[in-house]
Amino acid sequence: MKVYTGGGDKGKTSLFSGERVAKHHVRIDAYGDMDELNSLLGVIRALLPQGEIQVDQDFEAMQRNLFIAGAWLATTPDSPAIGHLTPLPTNIAKDLEQRIDALSEVLPPLKAFILPGGKAVAAWAHVSRTVCRRCERKVTLLIDMEETQDDPQLATIQVYLNRLSDYLFVAARYLNNVLGQEDILWK
Repeated sequence: MKVYTGGGDKGKTSLFSGERVAKHHVRIDAYGDMDELNSLLGVIRALLPQGEIQVDQDFEAMQRNLFIAGAWLATTPDSPAIGHLTPLPTNIAKDLEQRIDALSEVLPPLKAFILPGGKAVAAWAHVSRTVCRRCERKVTLLIDMEETQDDPQLATIQVYLNRLSDYLFVAARYLNNVLGQEDILWK
């Protein structure tokens, strides 16, 4: 199978549900940002300190969840293709909260704003956090534009992205801590 098809050469692409839309359509924009986030999570996984097995498993689960979420974003709500999608678990955000709490237990309390940065892997976690926030903004735009506030999967994705950005912030602090880098306080 060839990677290129030429089908998008005129600025259109197909959603999973089959509709042809402009490549700048809000759905394409939303899952494109999600793809970028997923790639950044792969960078973090490649840079994780040795022995961070649980954190690596967290990131792998996030990448898998983002693929599922991307499929939902690439499918219009009234499409029969919805029946082929894997639903995101309703407890997906709660699971992240548990992991945030576990990572936070080993960190000093946060008493000020911190500057993004530190060790390379932590800096990439901060970059990922900002891309995650962009994904969240695009999903909320999609929900508003298409008036799909009652779509349970989009609502789950929205909450998941909100919690994922929190996880990425804590993960950045955690990774700096593991590598001996203190938070850089903003003054």
